[in-house]
Amino acid sequence: MDSSIIAPGAEIQFNGDSDSTIYMVADINITGYKRTKPYIIEREIPVKQGQYLSKTDLKAKLLLARQQVMNTALFVYVNVYIAEQKGNLLFINVDVKERWYFFPIPYFSLIDRNFNQWWVEQKRDFNRTNYGLKFLQQNVSGRNDELQVWFINGYSRQVSLRYVQPFADKSLKHGFNIGFGYAMQRELNYGSVMNKQVFFKDEQNFVRKNFRVDASYLYRPAIKARHSFRIGYTSESLLDTIVKLNPNYFENGISKINFLEIGYGLQYFNVDYIPYPTRGLIANASFTKKGFSKNMNAWIFQASGTYTIPLRKKTLLQFQGVGSLSLPLDQPYYNQRLFGYGEMYMRGLEYYVVDGVAGIMGRVTGKQELFSIRVRTLLKNPAYRQVPFRFFIKAYGDAGYAYGRNTGSSTLTHKPLRTWGVGLDIITIYDVVFKLEYSFNQLGDRGFYFHTREDF
Repeated sequence: MDSSIIAPGAEIQFNGDSDSTIYMVADINITGYKRTKPYIIEREIPVKQGQYLSKTDLKAKLLLARQQVMNTALFVYVNVYIAEQKGNLLFINVDVKERWYFFPIPYFSLIDRNFNQWWVEQKRDFNRTNYGLKFLQQNVSGRNDELQVWFINGYSRQVSLRYVQPFADKSLKHGFNIGFGYAMQRELNYGSVMNKQVFFKDEQNFVRKNFRVDASYLYRPAIKARHSFRIGYTSESLLDTIVKLNPNYFENGISKINFLEIGYGLQYFNVDYIPYPTRGLIANASFTKKGFSKNMNAWIFQASGTYTIPLRKKTLLQFQGVGSLSLPLDQPYYNQRLFGYGEMYMRGLEYYVVDGVAGIMGRVTGKQELFSIRVRTLLKNPAYRQVPFRFFIKAYGDAGYAYGRNTGSSTLTHKPLRTWGVGLDIITIYDVVFKLEYSFNQLGDRGFYFHTREDF
């Protein structure tokens, strides 16, 4: 399958000769960039001017170049091809079309764990939403850096600022990520009963206040592996009522906590398209030391992976796994949120949460591409005159297990969990993925669920 969902690009062809013929790359010409620095693109191209390669190797590297340039998330279109051949000399073109990089857009978000919980259990209550303004400037300096500024109101109040610069030096290997945020909210999930979140709300007071600041050193020595070393500080306070409702929310029944945390993360990408891989491996591993006192002391280890195998031209099989472990095993509720919180969920258990300090989950998904279409727009920019869509049907099964202490009335902890279903995925530009799923679980529930791209 093509590494770009936008366009297949020109076929990489040679004039005659056998696979063992050696060619020299006479020139590489990059066109279409405006803001992006050309050396940011060149870094992703595994072919250099003056390099000698066989026909087979060169074709593979040009396909890889298209894949890696697309995975920078800077462009809506990438094409890498041989523009001219003079004997054994090859002239290569890299054509790109840049994305829009500035988004001063209204912000609207549900505060519940997923769309279905808000739609069904919370009865589409618009008081359970956040709204405001989100300013996102990508590619600020042309080096794939990003500035985020959020002003959020509604269910919670939040202001945050973050700047990410992955290529801060001349070698394009070292970078940084720095940010802070302050949030206040009038309602808080202070525990769970029978695998359901329970909330406390106060119309007059904020029940939770949170301040955080963090900084990371980023290291990307080559293309596929990315390292990050993080240090952060968090200050969080609760209304005394929360502690009365759940004395184990924080350690030792306290209502305010301040702690440092340090961590390391490793990401590995060897796929055709990161937001929706149709071949290859994505792997992540991290550890975090959260707190250094009796009130906050946790070692958190996490790992996840996605491995996709193309079976035929438009058919693929995908395996996903994720695991998490917190030590020591006796942790407050603050550190026991496992399945159902954020991106670590089982398809078919969207209405439930599973608390614990250790868990493992696996997914198997078979996918078949149905068709792709292009929808015409009224925009004059040639990069957006047509918006592409690809459609995949799928069948899947999930399995998981969670372990925890002091998990109260949870009936899903300490037992094998399984879900299964069928669905439709829709992929379009700007890494947007919509997932329409009809799922079943071992409790006898069935239903229709909607997700945007949320994979661990």
